[in-house]
Amino acid sequence: MTVRKDIESITARIRERSKHAREIYLERVEAEASRTANRAVLSCGNLAHAFAVCSPAEKVALGGDKVPNVGIITSYNDMLSAHQPFENFPALIKQAAREAGGIAQVAGGVPAMCDGVTQGQPGMELSLFSRDVIAMSAAIGLSHNMFDAAVFLGVCDKIVPGLTIAALTFGHLPAVFIPAGPMTSGLPNDEKARVRQLYAEGKVGRAELLDAESKSYHGPGTCTFYGTANSNQMLMEIMGLHIPGASFINPNTPLRDALTKEATKRALAITQLGNAYTPVGLMIDERSIVNGVVGLHATGGSTNHTMHLIAMASAAGIRLTWQDISDLSEIVPLLARVYPNGLADVNYFNAAGGMGFLIRELLDAGYLHEDVKTVWGEGLRPYTVEARLADDGGVTRIPAPAASGDDKILTTADKPFQPTGGLKVLTGNLGHAIIKTSAVKPTQRYIEAPALVLDNQQALHDAFKAGELDRDFVAVVRFQGPKANGMPELHKLTTVLGVLQDRGHKVALVTDGRMSGASGKVPAAIHLTPEALDGGPISKIRSGDIIRLDADAGLLEVLVPEAELKVRPKPVADLSANDFGMGRELFIRMRQLAGRADEGASIFAG
Repeated sequence: MTVRKDIESITARIRERSKHAREIYLERVEAEASRTANRAVLSCGNLAHAFAVCSPAEKVALGGDKVPNVGIITSYNDMLSAHQPFENFPALIKQAAREAGGIAQVAGGVPAMCDGVTQGQPGMELSLFSRDVIAMSAAIGLSHNMFDAAVFLGVCDKIVPGLTIAALTFGHLPAVFIPAGPMTSGLPNDEKARVRQLYAEGKVGRAELLDAESKSYHGPGTCTFYGTANSNQMLMEIMGLHIPGASFINPNTPLRDALTKEATKRALAITQLGNAYTPVGLMIDERSIVNGVVGLHATGGSTNHTMHLIAMASAAGIRLTWQDISDLSEIVPLLARVYPNGLADVNYFNAAGGMGFLIRELLDAGYLHEDVKTVWGEGLRPYTVEARLADDGGVTRIPAPAASGDDKILTTADKPFQPTGGLKVLTGNLGHAIIKTSAVKPTQRYIEAPALVLDNQQALHDAFKAGELDRDFVAVVRFQGPKANGMPELHKLTTVLGVLQDRGHKVALVTDGRMSGASGKVPAAIHLTPEALDGGPISKIRSGDIIRLDADAGLLEVLVPEAELKVRPKPVADLSANDFGMGRELFIRMRQLAGRADEGASIFAG
């Protein structure tokens, strides 16, 4: 089926807006691709350094330009559950490369920090910028110019967007992303949230809370809720950067290993040395980006991607905007309910039909561009499958099930959970903000209440513990933008606000900070732009001002006359405490260079 006219219209305007930047980008990609195998331009001294530790046979192969060499960019570390499984991937990749007549080398490693570890801590102020550091780190690894293709080992929040920016910067190389998969299901997410709220109210102690958290995050793999990490995996598959069916297979299983080896062989098959050359810079285009946004809406994905997708697209000369994302949200129905948008985790989503079912439903209803290129070949239809372990230990695929295995988790396009997507842009006299509506009950999507202005999230916790918040209010947490302190996630506020909402109060959050893919049941207007440090109107709100937030109408405003708001002095914020400690002093210049949230919050030029 052809794509719907309204989606084609949005795609066309992105294409037109991007025309100049895209032409420049493609010229650069084609200039790089016009060379022979990259190693052919290296001197003998260059090559000798690059293959000094290789076997004699590998040295002979790498000394010529006929044997493809795959560069591995890895985010492995053994502290974080999502990245620990990558420890064994290079050996699997090298084995698969040898079996396919190629070679693989670890080109470099990139940092992989966890927002779950740094929530509410100083280290969270490095989180957003780690995306751009990851892109630069991957670029350093690939700059040795030894490779005919690259495979990228990454899963979590900033890692995959950073790796995607790097891959598109080296757009003449084929790029295959290889995930590690989600951890097996532990304590249900709603039970974990219940214990968190009890702890916030002082009804259980730290021991009970730690026990619940440990039963939730209990082994290797990504967290099982549908936050940014698992939204990343959805994006990589629906944009054709994974091989079909790869996203949600658990680590340390025969099928996971088989998919890793198959992905390696596919990377070798699409180099310039073969007949199916697929450079990622030509493969990813405006249609691929729109498909990613559609997938984000259809699954109620992470709010972080309203920034990451813009930055990723920009790396390929494609100019995506919040308005594009918002307009697509009005068209695309919500087909998945995975925590925090429902009770199930990603393992149950996968068991219900997973990505194959989702992609088929969206394709058949005309919500996706089918005629895209992918690492698997032409068109997105081959992704409407489930991956299975074959009798010979390889991968086989079967069509996605005709019916959902659980229609409370995954539904059809003609019976959506809601007719619109899970993300929306809010506008008004405070600027522009993002809200995730898929987990917010319709009765909670409108609030008109006095502002409680705070300059940090700890102040809200202190007020809650002091018993000062048993009322309706809108928490305005400002000076949390990219330039102010690196735009940390304020996810720790979810529990406190959730408790107050459960007590019957109308509460909401307005901030120029982030709230993450775990944005839940409390209405949260986040990424507010312009940020307070840039003189945005959020800086002029005073406690007691009435804030109106209407998620359905897309409205966010302070009910103060424009003339009064204009003459109010901008507060002077003391942000010196954000400049030092946990490495923050190394990121001062990055904060100064940071772009606006609605432009990707990147330090790179647009």
